Amino acid sequence: MRTIETDVLVIGGGATGTGCARDLAMRGIRTILVEKGDLTHGTTGRYHGLLHSGGRYVTKDPQSATECARENVVLRKIMPHCLEDTSGFFVTTPWDDPAYGDVFVKNCRLTGVPVQELSVQAMLRREPLLNPQISRVFEVMDGSADSFLATRSTALSAEEYGAQIWTYHHVVDLVREGDRVTGAVVEDLRNGERIGILCACVLNAAGAWAGKIAAMAGVTVTVLPGKGTMVAMNHRMVNTVVNRCKLPDDGDIIVPIHTVAVIGTTDVHVPDPDVYGIEPDEIQFMLAEGDKLIPGFSQYRALRAWAGVRPLYKDRDVANDRDIPRTFKLLDHAERDGVEGMLSIVGGKWTTYRLMAEESVDALAKRLGNTRPCRTAEEPLPLPPTEHQTTFRPPVRTTGPGASVAAEVEALQHAPLYWLGKHLSEVEHEQSFADLICECEMASRSRVLAAIDAGAKNLDDIRRDVRMGMGPCQGGWCIYRTTALLFERRGEDGLSHANSNDALLHFLQARWKGLVPVLWGDQLRQARLDELIYVGVLGADRLRPIAEQGGGLVTDNPAVATEYVKA
Repeated sequence: MRTIETDVLVIGGGATGTGCARDLAMRGIRTILVEKGDLTHGTTGRYHGLLHSGGRYVTKDPQSATECARENVVLRKIMPHCLEDTSGFFVTTPWDDPAYGDVFVKNCRLTGVPVQELSVQAMLRREPLLNPQISRVFEVMDGSADSFLATRSTALSAEEYGAQIWTYHHVVDLVREGDRVTGAVVEDLRNGERIGILCACVLNAAGAWAGKIAAMAGVTVTVLPGKGTMVAMNHRMVNTVVNRCKLPDDGDIIVPIHTVAVIGTTDVHVPDPDVYGIEPDEIQFMLAEGDKLIPGFSQYRALRAWAGVRPLYKDRDVANDRDIPRTFKLLDHAERDGVEGMLSIVGGKWTTYRLMAEESVDALAKRLGNTRPCRTAEEPLPLPPTEHQTTFRPPVRTTGPGASVAAEVEALQHAPLYWLGKHLSEVEHEQSFADLICECEMASRSRVLAAIDAGAKNLDDIRRDVRMGMGPCQGGWCIYRTTALLFERRGEDGLSHANSNDALLHFLQARWKGLVPVLWGDQLRQARLDELIYVGVLGADRLRPIAEQGGGLVTDNPAVATEYVKA
């Protein structure tokens, strides 16, 4: 078995893990990050995309509210290309306690969450489809975030500073010598090779899987996987994040992100973060809750349902998973369990990932005798090759709680904030309509090829990079085009027709999982059209005998397969 050495091994390729790798590398600490799937394969790539203002936590979890409010401003400065300044409303519907509005405002001010009250008339001018029976409206600095792009940018920065990012490397064991963890054994899922990694410290940033990693070292980390189910609707009926003004509950938020609106989420405990299902009653409940915010919401076309698993760290007994604090905790296993050489970072939110990384790396750097300060809050993230630099800058917000921050971000003259229509404007500027591979998400041939060249191990990786297959047709027109480009680009490197066939079938099955819970109306008709394309015309159902894994791709590996139990 081949063995290599590094200073720190980071386990987990989500927002927190890549944030830690970047911070470590920027301080000159040798770092390897391993992730069993692609970056964002876990919870980071399976949430609703909210950039938290902190408003949702001002009453039940004030520490998280303050952390989110501070990091919201930092992220706008270092990754504007990943964020859309949608703003956010907290609204009191006829089903909500009107007295909570005053409590909400008071707690916002106590926790440092910027807030201002609007008239219902002003709300309806901006979002005319919202329920006219809403009685109170409070505006906060919510936004929407492309967690795929943000994680790619963070990993790219880490690599520029010397970190190694190993995707599709599954941790099969931690190496423990006496009371010290000295490294890990990982398996390269592309070819089955096992590699030993020796290090001074292991940083467990595996999110909902942190308990499984900790168990390999003989220590207990109680992470309760909390399943959150979400539904993407076919277009943005609102351009502002809309929350119910009440304590956080199921189906109480709508997030406009890219070309869709996402309603979520549920909060259901599951025993294993790799085994869960999406139940029909969850979908129906959320659509019914959406009707309370937007009358007729349930009649819009539902595109897809999916679920992510929250990494809820439990250090005390609670009656309900929603009572578990959303703040994060750094566990030093030397102090806690008498086991040297390992730390675990658990809990937290996507919005606070950079802060989580900073505190983790501060502790590691002190241990390693490194005195360099953290600079991740000042240095902007680079654009991955799948993103084009643009000269157009959208109008800057001049009103509301986020106006002063928006002006400050604009003055930095980094990449502009994302805006709906960004990729269309690029296509129009380049006159590249004939090169579109995914018309729904404006993914051009050049961007798809850039994703392939960046090391995509399957079509799902390309989806995460350029949103291919995430629009209304759910891949009906772009999957076969992307498969052809994958073979065209990688054929000389050993990718065979059989490997390409396997990649196509793998992606079709992955899309199907999210379609099954919403197969009615227009989406059922769309699924039937897709079936006619892939089965009736292209004969995809006959490809299995001439499809095989390989060619550097990873498709049906048990280590990265999320098993949906039958709903």
